[in-house]
Amino acid sequence: MFTKLCALTAGAILSANVVWAAPNAGSGSDVRKDLQVLKDVATSVERYTQFTIFDDVSARVKDGVVTLTGKVTMPYKRDDLERRIAKVDGVRTVRDDITVLPVSTFDDHLRYTIARKIYGNSNFWNYAIMPNPPIHIVVERGRVTLTGVVNSEVDRMLARSLASFSGALSVTTELKTDAEVRDALEKSE
Repeated sequence: MFTKLCALTAGAILSANVVWAAPNAGSGSDVRKDLQVLKDVATSVERYTQFTIFDDVSARVKDGVVTLTGKVTMPYKRDDLERRIAKVDGVRTVRDDITVLPVSTFDDHLRYTIARKIYGNSNFWNYAIMPNPPIHIVVERGRVTLTGVVNSEVDRMLARSLASFSGALSVTTELKTDAEVRDALEKSE
């Protein structure tokens, strides 16, 4: 899905798990440079082998300053991602605002239960076989947030429905459709 989105949007990004905010408008070359840095940042995160469907990281780039936000399951992931991003060509500074989720066996059980329900559903098998499945399940103190990109509104509603019947205290859906992502990227260019 990541490759498909990159091809469709010619340079701006959405990684299976990682929603990337396009830089603010500026001079043409600054925006193009920031978009290229953002694409390289997305690739770096996507290639990080410890990044899972239970983590969610977003990035913004403005004049070479990368701001990372989101949540990860382990502290070493936050530190590794910051180091990886700092090495990307064109990055001047990294602001790391990534939060580490609290350790909880209940949350772990909820993560795996929801992942099995979503990716075990035949409607999501095409997502499950991707190297970086696009639906991310962030669980914090029994509260679930679904993030990432799906093909349609039906997929978004089905994913939320499957997650809702898992014993979570609440379920929030921040899933975007391919069309929403394309529209957002077109507006940013």
